[in-house]
Amino acid sequence: MRHDQQAEYLKIRRQYRAAALVALSVLAIGAVFYHHVEHFRWLDAFYFCTITLTTIGYGDLVPKTDAGKLFTIFYVLVGIGIFGFFVNLFIQHAVARREIRQSQKRRPS
Repeated sequence: MRHDQQAEYLKIRRQYRAAALVALSVLAIGAVFYHHVEHFRWLDAFYFCTITLTTIGYGDLVPKTDAGKLFTIFYVLVGIGIFGFFVNLFIQHAVARREIRQSQKRRPS
């Protein structure tokens, strides 16, 4: 394995872990908000956050309060960007790991 491949993989791995932590934090913050402001059950709050940030948006749960609607506008704009970044890093991580494995197989023993 080349040193630059290893360094790039480790860099992506650190970014991936940080992005995963941020993405989970965004889900948790949203769930806490919707649980307390919109009075969603905890499962419904996490469900709503997941469905919203993945842009599926079934419409079975919707914010009813003005605060909930305003938060949702902000939440979607910020959250989709964060989750998009996380998915991008996930793919980069998988590709880098695959390249390292392939280079190890090609290397003579």
